[in-house]
Amino acid sequence: MASPSRKTRIAAIGDIHTQEGDKGKWTALFEEISKQADVLLICGDLTDTGDETEAQVLVEELKACTIPVVAVLGNHDHEKGRHKLIRQIMQQHHHLHVLDGEAVVVANVGFAGVKGFGGGFDNHMVSMFGEGAMKAFVQEVVDETLHLDRALARLDQEHADIKKIAVMHYSPVKATVAGESEEIYPFLGSSRLAEPLSRRGVVAAFHGHAHMGTLEGNAPGGVKVYNVSRPVLVKAGYKSPFFLFEV
Repeated sequence: MASPSRKTRIAAIGDIHTQEGDKGKWTALFEEISKQADVLLICGDLTDTGDETEAQVLVEELKACTIPVVAVLGNHDHEKGRHKLIRQIMQQHHHLHVLDGEAVVVANVGFAGVKGFGGGFDNHMVSMFGEGAMKAFVQEVVDETLHLDRALARLDQEHADIKKIAVMHYSPVKATVAGESEEIYPFLGSSRLAEPLSRRGVVAAFHGHAHMGTLEGNAPGGVKVYNVSRPVLVKAGYKSPFFLFEV
């Protein structure tokens, strides 16, 4: 655990997509992360098909991780409607916190986490107008944004001077999905998620999901945003696919 006198080292990775046959695949990575960081963030898509057996494999792999883990679920983890069970399985690991609109303080840093959702960016955000299905689509990201804001507000209320980090699966900014086809931008994230980041004084936000996206971007107010999807980190030249950030 970090002490107040030094910086906290955060390792971040997204889109692990654990499969049933992955036993032993992640052990060395989690051992290395444990040596270099004080806390690990996993930014969604813990499993490949949303199956609880995949979550159980990941839990076993995470036994090699000797530092606290903060995670959120992704769209793949919802695929079979077993996301609640996946969350229960993951939290059997006593160092692991799976956040869904909650916040936790680890290593002197406050982490607020949501899955997030799509909806598009900037002047091209989908509007809540028309068919019920379209309104429901937009309402999903509105709700996720409110959950994020409330989690950050709790950190402000209970730990006024603590530095805050946001963890999500979908992107809050257009910059970190650049590289993907523009046609699918509305399904990769939403600018609505960025609003609480600057208003609540977040230091940085981490997400995954956009496999062909870009590593770094900024939210309004200068908040750093990092797309730590494993394919993005590999493309950026990281031999060990995790991103290190000090706060």
